[in-house]
This record gives sequence, structure tokens and C-alpha cells, in this order.
Amino acid sequence: QVQVAESGGGLVQAGGSLRLSCAASGRTFSSYAMGWFRQAPGKEREFVVAIRGSGDSTYYADSVKGRFTISRDNAKNTVYLQMNSLKPEDTAVYYCAARLSPLIAGRPVEYDYWGQGTQVTVSS
Repeated sequence: QVQVAESGGGLVQAGGSLRLSCAASGRTFSSYAMGWFRQAPGKEREFVVAIRGSGDSTYYADSVKGRFTISRDNAKNTVYLQMNSLKPEDTAVYYCAARLSPLIAGRPVEYDYWGQGTQVTVSS
């Protein structure tokens, strides 16, 4: 069993920045690919970004490319999502997920463990 917990959400003005953190349990954290997804009210959960277990490969959704940066610290069992140039359309609950494979995936069904989510609200 892997426990995942996000933190760092909040309210920010358009153009501002936030950094989300995601802590995961488990002795083999570096063997898990990690992903961030988001879900806005009335919409399906959508892929944001993922990072390989080793941290040497990432994959971004086009909507956040150039604005968001994912990173991980395997010594701390933590993944980070730096979000810059935030837009009102980035408003959503952001979820962190762990995949029992080191390889990147982009669909929610490919991830095995999920956090409870953290709210990000961007005001115009």
C-alpha cells in the first residue's frame, strides 16, 4: 500500500505562482512514476504532467507546457509541481498519483494510488 498526500494549494492571482508538493510512502519510491492530474467542477479529471521514477524523463500536457515544472527528490519521497504564470483556467483540484511502474503514463486508469487532492484557485 502506498499513501500519497498533496499540499501547497491555495488562492493566487492570475500571473502568480504556486508550488505543490506530494509526499508518498514506500521504500521503493524511485520505482514509481508520479503524475499530477486536475479536475475542475463539471469536468473530467485531466492529465497535467508526469515524471519517470528516475526523474530523468517528464511529459507535460500542452496546456501547461512552459509554465509548469515537475521535479522529484527520491531521497525525500517527494514530488513537486512548480506552477508559474497561472491562469484562471488552471483553477481545479490537483491530484497527485503514484504508478507501480517507473514508466510515464498519461491516463488516470494507469495510476494505482491517489492523494485526496488540493484546491488551486486562480483569480482574474
